[in-house]
Amino acid sequence: MTRTRPTPTATLPGAGTLFALRAIGLMILARWLHSMAQMDFLAALEGMASSPAACLNLVFLFLLIVLPGAKARVERPFHPLPQWLRQALRFFGVLGFLFAIGSIGAFVWAAGWRRTAHTVADTNGWLVAAPALYAAVVWICRPRALWRTNIAARRFAIGRFAVSIDAVARTTVVWQESRKVGQYDARELSVRWLSGAPEGGASARGPALLSAPAPTQADVADVDYPAAPAGGADSSGAATGQEAGSPAPSASAVQRPAPASLPPAQAGKPARWPKIELLWDSPAAAGHNRQIVFRVRLASDGDRTAARALDAALEEQV
Repeated sequence: MTRTRPTPTATLPGAGTLFALRAIGLMILARWLHSMAQMDFLAALEGMASSPAACLNLVFLFLLIVLPGAKARVERPFHPLPQWLRQALRFFGVLGFLFAIGSIGAFVWAAGWRRTAHTVADTNGWLVAAPALYAAVVWICRPRALWRTNIAARRFAIGRFAVSIDAVARTTVVWQESRKVGQYDARELSVRWLSGAPEGGASARGPALLSAPAPTQADVADVDYPAAPAGGADSSGAATGQEAGSPAPSASAVQRPAPASLPPAQAGKPARWPKIELLWDSPAAAGHNRQIVFRVRLASDGDRTAARALDAALEEQV
């Protein structure tokens, strides 16, 4: 019997982003053409030619529908767009959102709430949908990492930065959104916690604490023992026996100063918005000792989890 080959239904990562952006662009274009059809077409074109906002909106719609250079790729699931296109769409989306909010606000101020409600009903909710579409474009093109955190695959996403560790070659690749920052030796990278200690009992790398030296006979002799209590022979005998049976206090116990109060970040209470740095300390590269690869604020639990996992993974490579 011949077996039919199943049709693959899984799409490439990032194809949904391209579909959503093109759908938003087609919706805005369709509404624009519908508005132009209700008035004189030539008069509408002349008004668009003399309006800078309309010209910017035309460029925005062209980029949003055509998406030049955009391609869904497996290795870049969250960045199917080129960096310049993502920034351009975010810029034009912010301008369009501000223009829509300003125009609607001026109309509400002049016409009043009752007439505005009738206008929203007559336009099928376009006064509310237009700013939402521009805001959706800005949200889709927001700064984010190249992929999600996958600790088993040694891929970490912290803020807009993505880190990939190759345990066999001991190399680390750092990405800022879709731009490659560089490739480093994993043994030369380390994580430094600027504010807030890592949770879960983990600690940042730092100098080891040295044990106190053993007390000498002269140090023990200089220790002031408490005087014997006043009283009869029984009291002095008990005190003498207690002193003979108990060990002499060490010099480190006597001379150790009282520990200073630690800040909340070092006393086991992490800061609300901790920050970390990824440092590159390469003794072979001149001028690159203790260079900061990136500095990022841990704004979510996922970022904090990825930062702790990255710190542990880099310590394993040393």
